Amino acid sequence: MIRIKHENLAVQMSPMFTLYIADLLAPYENEKAVTINFRDPNYSADDGGYHPVEIRLENEGDGWRFLYITDYCFVGSSYMAELAKDLDFDFGAGVFKNLFGSYPIEQAIEMFQIWETNFVYYAMESKVFKIKFTLD
Repeated sequence: MIRIKHENLAVQMSPMFTLYIADLLAPYENEKAVTINFRDPNYSADDGGYHPVEIRLENEGDGWRFLYITDYCFVGSSYMAELAKDLDFDFGAGVFKNLFGSYPIEQAIEMFQIWETNFVYYAMESKVFKIKFTLD
């Protein structure tokens, strides 16, 4: 069984979230690092949809450690829209960033709980994402 090392993070992760990520990592248990991309194929600047999410984990031998979780969104509209980091939980640097600035990750506890609840619902219940893995 894949072990996710989440106990010492500044934000608390739910067992449902960590089990979901562990299940996704199972085929890659011998890899050094994995980046998981979650994409709603219908997401666009004009029509909206579910934000793309990227999660990066590193295998430390005795378990997997989260490096970052980034939620992207379109900024602007139509042909001028650009995909930008909306929420960035950088566990390696201990920093939380959003469109308004950069903060110590401890200030993102509530934001992470809201994000995680929504993500788990979209990914596990609604199954809106196509998932792609990049291995290092």
